[in-house]
Amino acid sequence: MESMKKFAGEHPQITSWVVLAIGMVIILIWSAKDVGFTPSQWAAVIVTTILLAGASVWIIGWGDDDAAEDDDA
Repeated sequence: MESMKKFAGEHPQITSWVVLAIGMVIILIWSAKDVGFTPSQWAAVIVTTILLAGASVWIIGWGDDDAAEDDDA
């Protein structure tokens, strides 16, 4: 457990990506369970959702970079 806390402290964006991706995939599966996707469609939608979570964390991180530059000045 301590190693997980250390990793989360050292890599906050990766941790945020993983947590957000898990949450988004759970919501996706729950909301689309009756759609009738084939296994390959499920795989494509889940991979796309994980990539979207990563892009979201990356874009949100842009604001952190601006704040850090303001603090340095």
